[in-house]
Formats: sequence, C-alpha cells, structure tokens
Amino acid sequence: MKKINKNYLNRYSRQILLKNIGVAGQKKISSSKVFIVGAGGLGCPIADLLCRAGIGKIGVIDHDKISLSNLNRQTLFNTSDINKYKVDVLKKKLKKINPLVKVNVFKKKINKKNINNLISKYQLIVDASDNFETKFLLNEKSIKYKKKLIVGAISRFDGHIFVFNFNDNKSACLKCFYQEKPSDEILNCDQEGILGTTASIVGSLQANEIIKSIVSSKNNLNNSILILNTLNLKLRIVKFKKIKKCICDL
Repeated sequence: MKKINKNYLNRYSRQILLKNIGVAGQKKISSSKVFIVGAGGLGCPIADLLCRAGIGKIGVIDHDKISLSNLNRQTLFNTSDINKYKVDVLKKKLKKINPLVKVNVFKKKINKKNINNLISKYQLIVDASDNFETKFLLNEKSIKYKKKLIVGAISRFDGHIFVFNFNDNKSACLKCFYQEKPSDEILNCDQEGILGTTASIVGSLQANEIIKSIVSSKNNLNNSILILNTLNLKLRIVKFKKIKKCICDL
C-alpha cells in the first residue's frame, strides 16, 4: 500500500469522508488487487472508476484492437486510438488518471491454459467479457480458488450484474442461476446493438459492488442478480439459492 501522506489524503478525501469507508476502508482499497477480464464497454468504466478510487493493483486482459464502432461505449478510447491494442491504450490512460495505482495488462485471450496463473495473484475477479464461455470459465476457477467474482452482461438497453463470494461455502454460483449456458448471440453487440449509456451504467454498478466488497459492506448483491433496463428505467433484484450437485456444491 502507498504511504499515507497529504497528497494521498487529498486525492481520496471525498471517499475517506464517508463513514462506511474512512481511512481504514481506504487502506483496504489501496491494498486490494482486482483482475478485469475485458477492456470494452464494461471494462473501461470499471477500470476507470477503480483507478480513481485507488485500487492498489489492477490487472486487465484483452486481446482486441480498438475499432471505430467501439467508441460509442468504450469510454477510455477516442478516435486517435483506433487500431491500437485496447490494453496498451488503457494502461497509459489509467496511469495518467492515478499514478499511485499499479496497472498490469495482458495482450491475450483468457483461456483454460492461462487462467490459473493469471487470476491467482488477485483477490477479486471481474467479468467484463462478451461471451458465456468466458463467464462460466471465470465462475469455475473463482470457485476453485475461493475468489470474489463480479459478473456483468449487457445487450441493447439491458444489463445484468451478479456478485459471488466464494470464500463463503454457502455462496451460489453462475451455474446455479443458468442451468444451461445461454446463447452468446444475446451478448453480441454487432447483431443486437448496445446503448453506450447502458454499458457505462452497468460498468459503474459493477465498480460500485467491487468497492463495497473490498470495504466489507453488508449491503451487497451476494447470491443475487440485479436486472436493469435503461429504456424504461426499471430495476429489480432477484435472489437465488445454491443448488445441489452444482460445481459450487462439490
């Protein structure tokens, strides 16, 4: 954790003023290590807000380059960044936002061969991916290594957020909610479209849940899904239970 001095206190003063955070909570934030899978519509606001909050170490993995169609929702990129690798641009911009935060980036696609080594060094795993294969892989490995997992999904005007704490043996998992893997078509922005504000709202809510998890807030989404629609401004939270003979029950 960075040394607490006048500049440190001034940078995070508005968070420290909150009785739910304070100096003790900010120390937890500055000592935390968060790994983000995906540097797109969700990953950008998540990484941006966590960096501003003072997360000690942020890891980001993504193998894609920036395209013109990304710019309506991927808020850390601009026109001059087109054709550059997302993680390269993201790292430079995060370091300008907050040089106190250590940022590690990985220019590759996460898979079964590399995931163990990648997530082992982080306390909290964030799914900002656009496919269910990756989401279920992160779910499986987060269970194995007893990580906290924050899952996000977006399409059109819709957003979903899940929160799991696999340090708790009573925690349900993503497979407890999805008995069968959904089609990736529903997450395909090229086919379904996506409103930029929907991505930013869901990513911001994921970042919010991450910070709450770090400072040990009791008001979290554990074993729940938050469902929102930005077109009709409807939001609801649905709780679900751990099911027998699931991978989280073995």
